[in-house]
Amino acid sequence: MTSVGFDGHEIGEDHPAFIIAEIGSNHNGKLGTAKQLIDVAAGAGVDAVKFQTFTAENLYVPNSGVDEELDASRPIFEVIKDLEHPKSWIRELSEYAIDKNVIFLSTPFDEEAVERLNPYVPGFKIASASVSYEPLLSKIGQTGKPVILSTGAHDMNEIKEAVSTLEVSGASDIVLLHCIAAYPTPEENMNLNALRTLQREFPHPVGLSDHSESSRMVPCAAIGAGASVFEKHITLDKDSPGPDHRFALEPDELGRYVDTIRRAESIMGDGQIIVHDIESKTYDIARRGVFTTSKIRKGELITRENTKILRPGTNLRGIAPKYYEDILDATAARPIDEHSPVTWEHISEGQHE
Repeated sequence: MTSVGFDGHEIGEDHPAFIIAEIGSNHNGKLGTAKQLIDVAAGAGVDAVKFQTFTAENLYVPNSGVDEELDASRPIFEVIKDLEHPKSWIRELSEYAIDKNVIFLSTPFDEEAVERLNPYVPGFKIASASVSYEPLLSKIGQTGKPVILSTGAHDMNEIKEAVSTLEVSGASDIVLLHCIAAYPTPEENMNLNALRTLQREFPHPVGLSDHSESSRMVPCAAIGAGASVFEKHITLDKDSPGPDHRFALEPDELGRYVDTIRRAESIMGDGQIIVHDIESKTYDIARRGVFTTSKIRKGELITRENTKILRPGTNLRGIAPKYYEDILDATAARPIDEHSPVTWEHISEGQHE
């Protein structure tokens, strides 16, 4: 599996997880709140913050009806209109994020938004609902910048088509995020084994766009399943008006989320099978060797009656158990005390070649 360079970060299985704090539209239309959320994200140790760049006119038909989960009292179009941010914010938020040492990202929902964002972002995040929006994918691919693609509400064939569209249009560095497009997503519906499926099907790094309300179990399990990227909504207050606040993490929860990911990475380790320094005591006292059970005189045969394979404790270790059969009936080259390790020096020359 290849890794993806992303503004000085390497995304892939051999690198620390890349963590994105999804601010989205949880700024509530206030620039000060947007900056405050960047502060929270930076303080929690995330790698990037992400907003959403769209206009209602380019997103929904005006008579799109009412979505009770979004807002039961107003048409979808009006709700989305209120969630827009001014174009002038992009540069200012980008500069503010850079000053806070986090990467600035924003998801474009139309081709015009790609053009507006391109000077200010090192790569593009594509929302799940845009996986089948081929003109947008082509526009993003033509920038040649890294792409992070959420896959929610689309099947494998559609995801493969989207990846192909990105590649044909010029994108070579692609990250795929497993996503369940339900807000919030119950833990039992997270289907984190899909991360392994994506790894089998694509040569690209994989991660998780996480809409659960979990700050511990889900990220820990996702690390175990191979996630290299995490995207998580954040808010200053879950009770704020707006569609994305209720399942977002408040500042203290975000801190726990990031900490869980980093601790889980530490627990997973590097996968090497070696004798670790922390195992040295067990290595020394518990790995068995050949010991005498009675005193053996010079010239006496080494037998099962006068030796045994035992743990050494604080003694020197005797000959390794795999050689025990080889030394049986060998002649002792020198005396060996009772309860002492039998070493190759005790075996007459020529009997252990």
